[in-house]
Amino acid sequence: MPESPDSEGSLQYSRVARAIRYLQSHARRQPSLAEVAAEVGLSEYHFQRLFSRWAGVSPKRFLQYLTKERARQVLQESQSLLDASLEAGLSGPGRLHDLMISCEAMTPGQIKARGAGLEIGYGWSESPFGMALIGWTPHGICHLAFHDEPESRFEEELAGFWPEARLRQDATQAGRLAAQIFPRQPRPGTLHLVLRGTNFQIKVWEALLRVAAGELVSYSRLAALAGSPGAARAVGSALAGNRIGYLIPCHRVIRETGEPGQYRWGSERKLIMQGWEAAHRDALHSLSDFSR
Repeated sequence: MPESPDSEGSLQYSRVARAIRYLQSHARRQPSLAEVAAEVGLSEYHFQRLFSRWAGVSPKRFLQYLTKERARQVLQESQSLLDASLEAGLSGPGRLHDLMISCEAMTPGQIKARGAGLEIGYGWSESPFGMALIGWTPHGICHLAFHDEPESRFEEELAGFWPEARLRQDATQAGRLAAQIFPRQPRPGTLHLVLRGTNFQIKVWEALLRVAAGELVSYSRLAALAGSPGAARAVGSALAGNRIGYLIPCHRVIRETGEPGQYRWGSERKLIMQGWEAAHRDALHSLSDFSR
């Protein structure tokens, strides 16, 4: 069985997710703060504090980030930003903070070896999006998955992806990595990722890194960024093969209609990631404007 980390952060996420589900399903009649708080078993005061601490904005404001109309607007704005940055010879517009991602693709021979001779550390840690199962090699992070609860079957999935590797559980290092991935305060840093996929998949994943936090991109636009215009369906398959959630940000890809589309770790979690990033981006922009 997995080690049992403190569940406070996971409980916060589950309450926030439940509140968002309730807000979305009753959006037409605009439920009151008291009604939503009662739904998640908290007082108005404690619910408002919990939600604002997690998201950085009020529940009502957060719900505005999740509408299809806003998604379509952000989609159009993001395309303009990407076009401008690429024309200027840049890799992409500014990220949410100074966290930089470097990647190393495994060779065909390494993939064929199925992890033989490789030691993979792994462990569970809390994240803003539920419990995170993190896997890493001496060369960098190779796995990041999100689940409601830490269960051994998810560890078995990780082991099945690297059947010849030796897996070593290390909750302490998982916690350190989670703190780097989801810092309480933005700070400079670098994370190295180990990618295992086909050449096309890796091109798609690398193209995704040009999409900044808080922005959205369509499947067709991502295909163009990856150098394969017209391959939107193949892009969808490449995203489904991504096993490093959030850091390879497939949650930023949506349909042209504004619908979120599918996500390995749940379409609800995908929406919540989008709203969380948008809220934090807007908060940073407000601070930047205030300091000028």
